[in-house]
Amino acid sequence: MNEVDLAFTPALELAQLIRRREISPLELVEIYLERIGRLNPQLGSYFTVTAEQAIADAKAKTELLTTTSELPPFFGVPISIKDLNAVAGVTCTYGNPALLNNIPNYDDGIVTRIKQAGFTILGKTATSELGSFPYSEPMGFPPARNPWNLEYTPGGSSGGAAAAVAGGLCAIAQGSDGGGSIRGPAACCGLVGIKPSRGRVSKAPVGERLAGIAVNGPIARTVADAAALLDTISGYTTGDPYWLPDPEPSFLAATGTKLGALRIAFDTSISPLGEADANCQQAVRQTVELLEQLGHQVEQKSPDFSGLVEPFQIVWQAGIAASGLPVEAMQPVNRWLFARTGSVPEYLQAVSQMQIVARQIVAFFDTVDVLVLPVYLHSPIRVGEWASLSPEETFQNIIEWVAPCPPANATGQPAIAIPVGFDSNGLPMSVQLIGKPAAEATLISLAAQLEAANPWIHHRPAFAI
Repeated sequence: MNEVDLAFTPALELAQLIRRREISPLELVEIYLERIGRLNPQLGSYFTVTAEQAIADAKAKTELLTTTSELPPFFGVPISIKDLNAVAGVTCTYGNPALLNNIPNYDDGIVTRIKQAGFTILGKTATSELGSFPYSEPMGFPPARNPWNLEYTPGGSSGGAAAAVAGGLCAIAQGSDGGGSIRGPAACCGLVGIKPSRGRVSKAPVGERLAGIAVNGPIARTVADAAALLDTISGYTTGDPYWLPDPEPSFLAATGTKLGALRIAFDTSISPLGEADANCQQAVRQTVELLEQLGHQVEQKSPDFSGLVEPFQIVWQAGIAASGLPVEAMQPVNRWLFARTGSVPEYLQAVSQMQIVARQIVAFFDTVDVLVLPVYLHSPIRVGEWASLSPEETFQNIIEWVAPCPPANATGQPAIAIPVGFDSNGLPMSVQLIGKPAAEATLISLAAQLEAANPWIHHRPAFAI
């Protein structure tokens, strides 16, 4: 197996190669660091590369291999962390150059779990400023680009994470999703991205954040890798305001579960914003055909999402204002959103209204197991495509692009993005599966079934080979 093959090998397989002593953690880290040094200047997937720390960690793990056989599940496997999450001793910019000297002295809870699982951290991946946008082009940093076509965005706000995995610059990645920020980049880059249920993954050391709309989750090349990383990062931390019991069996085990016929709804439009473009419609209809062939009961219908747009927007704006970043340091769109932030009563009213609509959406799933939707309403935009627009125009474009994603954030339901093919620009096409509350296992089982019927792992972007 050559170095390119290793760079694109699923994380679970890399862990087995290490356990069998067919490759050492140090050799693997050196392969990824070489690729980062060579490709990241064009790809813009990492803000910060922690080469020295990664090599030291990999050396220690390589030495440990000679003395013990009791290893955590991802021992020596390289991973990236999104630059919205704290890693002790590593710069955390939140996508703003004013924070280049912000070096936390603690790990976020999710980072602690990732380290305990044996991963080696390669660095911090690119994000939009404060995680606000579905593209990753913050001022003061090189834009993140899509390895399938460098003229296009890898999405956002976990754009750097997805670009790094798709480009073979890490084995697997941690991302976060407050309105599609895992699913969108996974879709843009031809990857699997899971937005977990509310309460599945702790937000420690913080607690409630924006009425629970934002969650951490995995971005990976395969359903099994994503499921295994979700197993790793899931679980209650003392004081969490939301929590769910651990899955039985594990999410990884769910990839091998044999499914009966599921009741599956689908749609290619999102009320009140209308139809997806031809590529996104094709992705949904192609998936529907496959689901029918697999024996599932499929029907075109979806909930009414129209009452969600305004309250979700108010909650989102409040997050910008609550960030603590000086308004004069923000990008123009975030400054515009900051200026539109309402009062505390208006925020609380918006949360209540969002929860009322969320109940109506969840009730739709009383008679449906899974809903299939586009991830975005149109294909990826080019890097810088909206740069000359006014903040108001940009934000309206964002709403109209990412519309299928925020409903699952508002309801707290799980959702998974999976690739299904390529469009005319050579970019991946994807769909998202949305499940009942806390039903990640069903989504993972169904995604694994679709993956087996339409394998994706052999596809690699020419740029990265």
